[in-house]
Amino acid sequence: MVDHHFPGSNLDQKIRRDFEDAYSKGFRHMLRSWFAQRSTRLLSFDEVRIRLPVRGTHYLGVREIPVDQIVGSVARYQDFDNYFLPLHTHTRSRWERIDRAHLTDVILPPIEVYKLGAVYFVKDGNHRVSVARERGQVYVDAYVVEMDIAGEFHAGDNVDDVIRKAERADFEECTVLKRLYPDADINLTLPAGYGKLLEHIRVHRWFMGEERKARVSWKNAVGSWYEEVYLPLVCVIRENQILKEFPKRTEADLYLWIIEHLWYLKEEADEEVPLEAAAKSFAEKYATRTKCSIRDFFQRIFYRRKR
Repeated sequence: MVDHHFPGSNLDQKIRRDFEDAYSKGFRHMLRSWFAQRSTRLLSFDEVRIRLPVRGTHYLGVREIPVDQIVGSVARYQDFDNYFLPLHTHTRSRWERIDRAHLTDVILPPIEVYKLGAVYFVKDGNHRVSVARERGQVYVDAYVVEMDIAGEFHAGDNVDDVIRKAERADFEECTVLKRLYPDADINLTLPAGYGKLLEHIRVHRWFMGEERKARVSWKNAVGSWYEEVYLPLVCVIRENQILKEFPKRTEADLYLWIIEHLWYLKEEADEEVPLEAAAKSFAEKYATRTKCSIRDFFQRIFYRRKR
């Protein structure tokens, strides 16, 4: 929108004040988030891209995209916070040139973004996004390259949650578990766990083949693992109400942790250990009676492996 009420030096003053206001907002936002123990970090595209498998890429052309769905940057993620407020004064000159263009109705070219799920990462045009957000602009024109990922990615999602969702989608596609057992709900709260579950199935398949002296299909191995390994331990977890001791965790989390714990118990005892005994032992050692129980659990595992 042209603002003819800011000629000459008045316009310069307003542009300087606009940046200072945005910079001050960024500082206040950082302080509030620090006290609330929340991150204000703008997502790094490369960091997300490395951790999130991409299945394909295609060009969508010029699109009008929601400004509030832009959550990260390729190269400028350290210059702006997650609201695209400027964090450093070295961004001033570029920011002010963009602000001047907005105030004088200069048409700017579309920004360039990568689309992952429902969100966008800026390849070129970070300052334009910052000024647009500060001016309350709802949409911005962008050249969009979409990257296909498993699962979903929405604004406000934690990166670990996005990775976990993608891993779950890959796990369900690989095992076709939902088709075999429509009520199956294997939900993990931490990344990398689904890869461990696939390894459990592969090991279970190997033992089935050794026992039968014959090749076992992947589908049969998945079904056998789910019915004879996973569900029995879940039943133990339910019967002993162990999940109550681990708020915000799931039965699948406990399955992985208890199986790991069972392995160490067998190693120490040098004999078979019943599932129920392993589950109760795990709950007694790592239940949330102490605030650091989960952390201590992983530290012990790391220490044992290191030895």
